[in-house]
Amino acid sequence: MDRICELAKGKCKPCEGGVAPLAEAEAARYLAALSGWRQHGTTISKTYRFKNYHETMAFVNATAWISHREDHHPNLAVGYNQCTATYTTHAIGGLSENDFICAAKIDALFSL
Repeated sequence: MDRICELAKGKCKPCEGGVAPLAEAEAARYLAALSGWRQHGTTISKTYRFKNYHETMAFVNATAWISHREDHHPNLAVGYNQCTATYTTHAIGGLSENDFICAAKIDALFSL
């Protein structure tokens, strides 16, 4: 839990490219700090479930606000009572620390 709090307090860095994606071991270490997130190749994703569409859209809007502030945007797949968030860093063709920071920030929405 402490590592998630540390990640959620982090500030994303600009996605400029020119750096290597995280090594597998480093990505695994970050992933271990997050609950319910899964790695699929060069992405991480998590499906959030809600009681209804209104709650789903509130989550989508809160995620959009965080994404705008951090300038790091997930792909969102939205359904009636669920939303799957998927992060990757396109500028480097893989996972970056930013992906895990933003994942922790949207996880933190549930601890408010």
